Amino acid sequence: MANKAQQPPHLHLAEVTASQFLDIWKHFDSDGNGYIEGKELENFFKELEMARRGAGVDPTNPTFREKMKEFMQKFDKNKDGRIEMSELAQILPTEENFLLCFRQFVSSSAEFMAAWRRYDTDRSGYIEANELKLKMFDLNGDGKLGLSEMARLLPVQENFLLKFQGVKMTSEQFNAIFTYYDKDGNGYIDEQELDALLRDLYQTNKKEVDPTNLSGYKQSIMSLSDGGKLYRGELEIVLCREPIV
Repeated sequence: MANKAQQPPHLHLAEVTASQFLDIWKHFDSDGNGYIEGKELENFFKELEMARRGAGVDPTNPTFREKMKEFMQKFDKNKDGRIEMSELAQILPTEENFLLCFRQFVSSSAEFMAAWRRYDTDRSGYIEANELKLKMFDLNGDGKLGLSEMARLLPVQENFLLKFQGVKMTSEQFNAIFTYYDKDGNGYIDEQELDALLRDLYQTNKKEVDPTNLSGYKQSIMSLSDGGKLYRGELEIVLCREPIV
């Protein structure tokens, strides 16, 4: 494991597989925040240059900085000074570029959630990895893809699940929350009840939840609903740390 941490994987290859692509991502996004940025970005560009040129590079050389600037102008599509997964997919030649295929059809959290609902037909909160041939995103290797694993396909700014990481709750907390907001006890939460839940979540977790995005969060979560009815299982995979058994 130590060798893997010291040696950037696969950058020397003319074409990487889907799983190699994810290895590269996990190596350079060392803090797991969804971006390659700061020192991570400098390390990535340095190692990419070394792999492509077959020689060492000097990050203190002005030429290195100029090349890195040109590189970012080409690939940093949203001009935020960082590389996210969808941008990395444009940089690395990938033989199984599911990312790009997926991104052609899904461009927002709401569209993503609607697509998820189509594939998670039994409402288990998982889809079988081999059904979509997306084993590259099966981060815990259990042969199933959870919602948060699949959501890595979204650009970071569209991935509201990433922004909800700080408010994930236990099964017990979730059950209490669901019971409280399902005011009429009909077993599902409607849009108005979800609105109240999200606003209360904001009041409790002001640092993690951006109030300007509450309507977007609501739209994305409601995309999981069945005709405007958000059942326990759908909301649980968004708000809970681990599926309720």
